[in-house]
Amino acid sequence: MKKYEKKMTLMCGRFMFQPQAQAELRRIYELATRQGFTVQTGLVRPNDSCAVVWQEAQQIKVGAMKWGLLSGPKDQLVINARSETVAQKPLFAAAFARRRLVYPTSGFFEFNSQHEAVWFNYQTQPTALYIAGIYETFAGERRSSLLTTQPNVSVAAVHNRMPLILRKDQIIKWLQDQNWARNFLQASMPTLTAVPAKPTLW
Repeated sequence: MKKYEKKMTLMCGRFMFQPQAQAELRRIYELATRQGFTVQTGLVRPNDSCAVVWQEAQQIKVGAMKWGLLSGPKDQLVINARSETVAQKPLFAAAFARRRLVYPTSGFFEFNSQHEAVWFNYQTQPTALYIAGIYETFAGERRSSLLTTQPNVSVAAVHNRMPLILRKDQIIKWLQDQNWARNFLQASMPTLTAVPAKPTLW
């Protein structure tokens, strides 16, 4: 697992969840933990139990799921799904059609070719940044994967992929409207601020 995770850090393989820094995220954290979910705070890595928002039985739910779908006989972690192919690939297609979710984050990390981490958000201070994702059930456990897309100019200098980012007012549409979600897979991403990350985080 450690060897696999090391490879995956090269593409959208870490993000932050800092509920203490922002009221919007704090409310999500409190809703999840009050229901008994364990939520990883601070640095979130593959296979951590992270805060998520999804729809079930016509209701919006807040809770936590482990980050990474399972694939193959060795249960390899799949933490990313490409927006260009998520609707067609067998591992992702059914989840995209019926089981979309959202990751509330305090920004994400990308790693350059020298394996140096850069943190991205709307500004230099932590604020709520929402990432589109999907989920599936494996042996009775719900697990999730975030979506990636082509990078805009904010991210392209660091990496050739970036997460598929939703505005707050787009969350309900992503969760409820499959046609809207399919069209959004080609959406332009917002301008972000890049901040070099401290190596001690890893």
